[in-house]
Amino acid sequence: MTVIENINEALELDHVESHLHPEPSYDVADHPVPNGLEEIWRFTPLKRLRGLLDGAPSDAHLVRAEELPEGVTISTVSTDEAKALGGIAPLDRLAALAVENAGETLLITVDGELDAPARITLTGDSVENTVWGHIVVKVAPFAKATLLFDHAGSAVYDVATTYLVGDGASLDVVSLADWDDDAVHAAQNNITVGRDATVRFFEFTLGGDLVRSSTNVDYTGPGGSADLLGVYFASALDGGRGQHLEHRQFVDHTAPKTRSNVEYKGALQGQGAHTVWIGNVLIRKVAEDIETFEQNDNLVLTDGAKADSVPNLEIETGNIADAGHASTTGRFDDQHLFYLQSRGIEPDEARRLVVHGFFNDIIRRVGIPDVQERLLAAVEDELADV
Repeated sequence: MTVIENINEALELDHVESHLHPEPSYDVADHPVPNGLEEIWRFTPLKRLRGLLDGAPSDAHLVRAEELPEGVTISTVSTDEAKALGGIAPLDRLAALAVENAGETLLITVDGELDAPARITLTGDSVENTVWGHIVVKVAPFAKATLLFDHAGSAVYDVATTYLVGDGASLDVVSLADWDDDAVHAAQNNITVGRDATVRFFEFTLGGDLVRSSTNVDYTGPGGSADLLGVYFASALDGGRGQHLEHRQFVDHTAPKTRSNVEYKGALQGQGAHTVWIGNVLIRKVAEDIETFEQNDNLVLTDGAKADSVPNLEIETGNIADAGHASTTGRFDDQHLFYLQSRGIEPDEARRLVVHGFFNDIIRRVGIPDVQERLLAAVEDELADV
């Protein structure tokens, strides 16, 4: 019996259901309309979803532009063909609706070692109609690639994206949500990591009225590694309310000797600005000798902003190499500000340097120079409104 067959048999015989996540299913009926009291919905302002949970079909689309190096192909397949490829099924109603209403699936295939990032830009021009999306990214064994998804403009966009990362492959994904202030973006990213494969998933959320993003990971064999890294900056909007930026991660260690690291950093300013970070790691009995850590840090720049941060660990085995979590929420470090000001730096400039330093640890890891410059400039623009 192979290692993967042993893992699958163990999961079937000793199934562990996460206390914080529903069973995955493509059937929309398995994900009832929430009332806001459910654990996975209690932080989300449902009325600001602009009717997404109703699931009304639509023919609207985002404008797509591509820069694809050799080794990347894009095609469309039927929903049934996409499901047959495997991966994690939807974990909430929004993702199930995205798959059901998209009509077809955008299949992105990666093979070989890319010599440049593959860039896909998705732009909306209106919030009057809902756009449904279903994307599958299939990475061949031992391939090496960087994918950039760049979201801009105005839209009500609900998308479910599945990543199937082959054995020994290395994948970096950069998802940039730089929407206009009226946009609503619901996203579920489901990542299956192959044996000895490496995934780094970067998420940068700067724009939008409401963004709710869920990222879920599982493993098909030992040696898989996943880093989930994010930066978000929430501000006040016109009309007396602020941006609602919500990020949720669920790492399901379904194989032994796997690794995960979750690190998200957020800043908030202005009346009504609200961020939510929910992290959860499930370590199954079969997942012996794993390493995992999750951390969320929030910097509150003004009065009137609120950050919710909830890290969780669910552990079903005592044989763990390392596991932990941490969360911090606070204002500027007075010692850092005093140190800078004592050397002649003006207070506003000192605050700017502290915020840039806070975010730079994650931004610098992206490895795409023009994206890093753009992100730093976006942080600078946000700080101009403090």
